[in-house]
Amino acid sequence: MTGHGAPHDGPEPPPGGPPPPDQATAPDAEGRPAPEGGVHPQPASSRTWAEGSHPGDDPSRAFGGAPPPPARAPLRLSPKVLLLDPVRMLPSLLIPLVGVLFVGGFSARSYGWAAMGVVGTVVFAIIRWATFTYEIVGDRLETKRALISRSVRTIPLERIRGVDVSTPPMHRLLGLSVLKIDTGASGGDEEAELNGVSLAEAERLKAVLLRRAARPVSHEPGVQEAEQAEQEIIRVPRRWLLYGPLSGAYLLTPFALLGGAVGLAFQWGDDLGFGRDAALTVGEWFWQRPYLLLAVALLLVLAMPFVGGLMYAVFNWDFSLKRRGRHLVAERGLINRRSVSLESARVRGYEIVDGLAERWARVVRAWAIVTGLGDSETRGQLLPDVPRAVAFQVAGDAIGPFRARLRPHPPVARRRRLFRAVAPWLVVVAVSLAGIWATGSMVWQILLVLALLLAAAGVPLGLDRYASLGHGYDGARLSVRSGSLRRSQAVVERRAVVGWRLRQTWFQRRAGVLTLIAGVGAGKGGYSALDVSEAQGAGFPAEVTPEWLVPFLEPPAPPTR
Repeated sequence: MTGHGAPHDGPEPPPGGPPPPDQATAPDAEGRPAPEGGVHPQPASSRTWAEGSHPGDDPSRAFGGAPPPPARAPLRLSPKVLLLDPVRMLPSLLIPLVGVLFVGGFSARSYGWAAMGVVGTVVFAIIRWATFTYEIVGDRLETKRALISRSVRTIPLERIRGVDVSTPPMHRLLGLSVLKIDTGASGGDEEAELNGVSLAEAERLKAVLLRRAARPVSHEPGVQEAEQAEQEIIRVPRRWLLYGPLSGAYLLTPFALLGGAVGLAFQWGDDLGFGRDAALTVGEWFWQRPYLLLAVALLLVLAMPFVGGLMYAVFNWDFSLKRRGRHLVAERGLINRRSVSLESARVRGYEIVDGLAERWARVVRAWAIVTGLGDSETRGQLLPDVPRAVAFQVAGDAIGPFRARLRPHPPVARRRRLFRAVAPWLVVVAVSLAGIWATGSMVWQILLVLALLLAAAGVPLGLDRYASLGHGYDGARLSVRSGSLRRSQAVVERRAVVGWRLRQTWFQRRAGVLTLIAGVGAGKGGYSALDVSEAQGAGFPAEVTPEWLVPFLEPPAPPTR
């Protein structure tokens, strides 16, 4: 008999004895292993009380059991983040500190004000760390900040589209990482960011958030092992990093660096002591010596493949694509190692992109088309520059292959591509001839030569644009392709199509063609087949989604008498 005289169904466990097996080994709802003693602390919100009882009347005490352990406290970022926050705030304090020192003449008072600014930054970092907490409560993640006003952000786990773990250089020195959560509902920005969790905590949170976002967590060991099983799809060889200079975005790195330096000189010239007028004087000095400007431009052009290739290698170093349970995981980066997880169930296709130089080398890049994914151009990357055959094989293995040939577009589309590529430069030629006749200036002659060269180059460009056009359907996936300087082929699952849109300009009506747009609830939201014939514009949607047209094709039922 217990203290209240209620008998137990079974024998009482001995004091201090081992807990039942199901409590000794099962992890908690957040994926943490059971603590010593085998009993998981339960949050206060999950307790249930008998009707008519008071919160202070614990049911377990009423039957002689042990009182439940207290609820687990919310978690905080690693204390090591206090070493990072002042360093991250230093750039915003640099200009004011330099201004204080210059105005005060490097006196003791100036050093005192500067020291107070640094101390204030440290104190502010401590307050920010102490007032920020996060925890998983039931089916949601909550982040709380209570500095002056209390702010609570709640993210339902089922809305999580991806989890991004990165380790910037300073974080890596301290064993920390940045975890970003994307729900696809914030216009490209992550919904929540935990900047300063340990590497182990970041991996634990990523596994828990992604697993519980897909479905409720299971305590069966076999199911957990299957969910965590990892299969490497591809690891990009380092020799393929030599394709980096073929990517146009990285080739402009030297000019971007020079433009940034000039902007800083004009913006901070007065604050740094040499004045904005000095920057203008240097610019005028170079402008009066055009041969030096030409030499600088030539050096920048020569540096493009080297600097661009270096930046490409830094961002895509040791790129690997893995399948981990129900997710595709892409990892890359040398200085800032980044791991992006995409839920496979939300992937609706992929996009293959290449430029002129990449096409010449037969290499392409690949992105995933994912529902509700913000910043898909960065987060959705499946592959950097790799051989074309490898990209299609990997995308087919990871997402699904496309097994049909693209259908050509009508010949009138070729004429439209040629007209668009050549006609604007012929207008410039006409204007240049008029300028030469009116003024005879050398400037108009140079413009005439350039316009003629560009008009001639427009012919192969227009033909290539037409050759790039195509669309197709293999019974499971549809594909559209267009572009030349940046050619893109999108492969989308049939189930992802949510609508069709036919668009026809006045010139397209005259030519008898139109633009067919497949509305997709993922990626860019729509993928276009440019300048298809009117028959193709009507037949392709009927082939892909015939059930949508059945109500309009069935004959009306005869009237009943």
